[in-house]
Amino acid sequence: MIQFEEAVIGKLILHRIAAEGNSVISKSPIDYTDDEATVLKKIFLKPFLTTTQTFEFKHDVNIDYNILFNLARRIHTNDDFTECSENIAQHLISSSRHPNIKDGDVFIAKFDGVLMNNRTYAALGIYKFEDKEHFIETATDNGGVGMNVRRGIGNKKPDKACLILFSDEPYTLLVVDSNPNETDYWQRDFINHRPKNDDVNNTNSFLTLTKNFITTQIQEDFEVTRTDQIDLLNRSVDYFKKRETFDKKEFEETVFGDPNVIESFRRFDKHYQQDHELDLSDSFDIASQVVKKQARIFKSVLKLDKNFHIYIHGSRELIEQGVDEKGRKYYKIYYEQEL
Repeated sequence: MIQFEEAVIGKLILHRIAAEGNSVISKSPIDYTDDEATVLKKIFLKPFLTTTQTFEFKHDVNIDYNILFNLARRIHTNDDFTECSENIAQHLISSSRHPNIKDGDVFIAKFDGVLMNNRTYAALGIYKFEDKEHFIETATDNGGVGMNVRRGIGNKKPDKACLILFSDEPYTLLVVDSNPNETDYWQRDFINHRPKNDDVNNTNSFLTLTKNFITTQIQEDFEVTRTDQIDLLNRSVDYFKKRETFDKKEFEETVFGDPNVIESFRRFDKHYQQDHELDLSDSFDIASQVVKKQARIFKSVLKLDKNFHIYIHGSRELIEQGVDEKGRKYYKIYYEQEL
C-alpha cells in the first residue's frame, strides 16, 4: 500500500495510557539517533504495507467537530507538536471507557516522504502497543558472555494504529486494529472514519464484489461447474492485472460475455452496493498493490475428493469434464510440455 524507504521521522513522542487515572502524559518529544530512526521507521510504517483499504475522517454533523481530525490538522499546519500530542492522548483516554480496553504505550510520530500510489505525503502515525514481547539481550563482561530476558516492543505489529496521510481534507487514513470485534472504540470513538471513495477502495471493493458473485450468486442463476467458476475468477483477476484503468462495461464483456450473465451480475452489483453502503465508480485507476494482494485469495484450486488438488491458471478450453462407463467422474487436461 505504502512505500517508506525515503520516509523520515520528524518528531516522536511516547505516552502511557492506563486505567484508573494512572496514565503518564509526556511533556517532551523523544531524542533518537539515526540508527534508531531506521529501526523505528520500520516498526511504525511496515504494518501498513499490506493494508488494502483506505478511510477518511467523518462526523455526523460537521467534520470540524471530529477531534482527531482537528488535532491532526493542527500538527500538519505546524502547531505545537507536544501540546497536540498531549491532546491526542487525552482524547484516547476519553474514548477508552470500556472495561475490556487494555493499557498500552502510545507513540505519536510525524513523518515526511511517505509514498502511496506514486504520490509523496507528510503523515502522522498514532500507535498503541498493548502486549509486549519477550526477547533476549546479550552482552560481554569480563571475558564472559551473559544474557537477560526482557520484555519490550519488537517486530510485532501494534495492536492499534492509524496512519494519517495529509492528502486533501478530510485526509487519507490507513488503520490497523488487531481485535475490532472486542471493542470498536479505536475506530468509532477515537478516529471516527468512513471508507474513502478512491481508487484503492474502488479496486478492492470491486474485486471482492466480483468474487462473491462468482462463488455464490452465479451458481444460483445458471448451471455452472466449479471449473467454470475458477475460469471466471482467473479472468477477473487477469483483467485487473493487465490494465491500468477499469471500465465496468468493458470488464463485463471481457470476463462474462454472455448478456444473461452480465444482467445477473448487474443485479448482484446493485444489491451488494446497497447492502454494504458503497458507491463504486464505473471507471477508475486500478491500484496494482491491491490487485496483487487480492489475487492471492481468488482461489484457482479444483478440489477432487481427498485425492487431488488441481491448480488452474490458464484457459478453460484446455480442460474437459466427463463421466466414464463405470460412472466415475473425470477431468481431461491438455498441455504442451511438463515443467
